Amino acid sequence: MPLPTRPSEILEWTKTHEGKKLLRFTSVSVISTIVSFITIGVVYGFKLVSGQIWATVIGNAVASVPSYYLNRKWAWGKSGRSHIRKEIIPFWSMSALGTAFSIIGAYFVREYTHAHHTGHLMTTALLQLANIASFAIFWVLKLIVFNKIFHIGEIEEFDEHLTAEENEHPLV
Repeated sequence: MPLPTRPSEILEWTKTHEGKKLLRFTSVSVISTIVSFITIGVVYGFKLVSGQIWATVIGNAVASVPSYYLNRKWAWGKSGRSHIRKEIIPFWSMSALGTAFSIIGAYFVREYTHAHHTGHLMTTALLQLANIASFAIFWVLKLIVFNKIFHIGEIEEFDEHLTAEENEHPLV
């Protein structure tokens, strides 16, 4: 199916199974990015942690917890116990890779800010921007992998879940 290009096609696409799933995954990504942004701002900005890399690791670790639960329940409609081999290990492995990718950004920020003697506020802002850029670059890969991890057998089951949830929360 070709990607929609006109606004009316995009609106219709957002009502499909794949459209709803992508919108929910995107929403979870935005939420986890905000959590990471705030966490890095607090732990590094208020000097609770002195290093940019440790602040990045903490920010990403904190953001991974709500990301797992929101993706699992809301984006992919899974409930019950998590499956260690099929869900937990792949998710946390991808989260670790994403954090490693963010650490590369934090390393460049550290080197740049030390070389240019930037102030703490500017360094905090650059660290947050590097983390957001890392999230954006890594997002597409996570989408592909998480879609495989949390894929459920029957689309009809997922659509029933979405319909029931939409009836409970019509604005979501």
